[in-house]
Amino acid sequence: MTEREHQTVVTVVTKGVDEAAIEPGQACLVVLYGQNIGKRYFLERAEQIIGRSDSVHVQVDQESVSRRHAEITSHQSAWRISDLGSTNGTFVNDKAITQTELRDGDLVRIGQTIFKYLSGTNIENKYHEEIYRLTTVDGLTQAFNKRYLIETLQRELNRSIRYGRPLALVMMDIDHFKKINDSHGHLAGDHILREMSALILKNVRGEDVFARYGGEEFACILPETDLESCVQMCEKLRRLIESQAFVYGEKRIPVTVSFGVTVLVGSQEMSVQDFIARADSRLYEAKQGGRNRVIA
Repeated sequence: MTEREHQTVVTVVTKGVDEAAIEPGQACLVVLYGQNIGKRYFLERAEQIIGRSDSVHVQVDQESVSRRHAEITSHQSAWRISDLGSTNGTFVNDKAITQTELRDGDLVRIGQTIFKYLSGTNIENKYHEEIYRLTTVDGLTQAFNKRYLIETLQRELNRSIRYGRPLALVMMDIDHFKKINDSHGHLAGDHILREMSALILKNVRGEDVFARYGGEEFACILPETDLESCVQMCEKLRRLIESQAFVYGEKRIPVTVSFGVTVLVGSQEMSVQDFIARADSRLYEAKQGGRNRVIA
């Protein structure tokens, strides 16, 4: 049984909804990841098609998206999404669906594009809150983004220097990620990025800041953490990722990560760029030394 078959949700759609009964603007899809980040599509028709074709209501122009990929239909006061037999499937909250009702805040993935479904009252406020969130969070992985990382690192560096407290920075990179994309496709690569990020987010402290630095490279800021404690944390994450069963399309994809660690101690002066460069040089050593290792 495939992952899609195992997670399929089946409901019944009621046809014949009066299009005039749909209240314009009562719900919308907001692009969190992919082309046109931040763009919203209001659900104003009883039936709306998502796909690659020029004739659909919500166009997602990607090779991994079918011409008529999915359909959103109105039923009473709710909206339902149905997969239209697409090649790569339709996912809601990372679960493959055949048909399911959308709930406020659901994440809908079509190809490599992720939408957030917003409904209920104060749609306008929810939309602007989501746009603000997009300035700090990476839509694919739900880790913080590079902009937020740099701003936080500057603040934590100033605090570390002022009070003479240790500050650790970790740079990490998925080993041979290009081979994963080349062998299994970019959808599999996106799956790995999401799953690995979720695993790390569950295993870092609340005060730590885990962010996507770019592509398959991530970073983590650990305030008031000495070198030994930081290395222990990285070794724990390295082992968790190495032993995790990353599965896409019934295929298990081995994943390992290399880590570079640096720690600022005392009142040592250091710029953000130099601090990142120091951790990056340790990461380079880990890569050159055989990968799947922690270098401090």
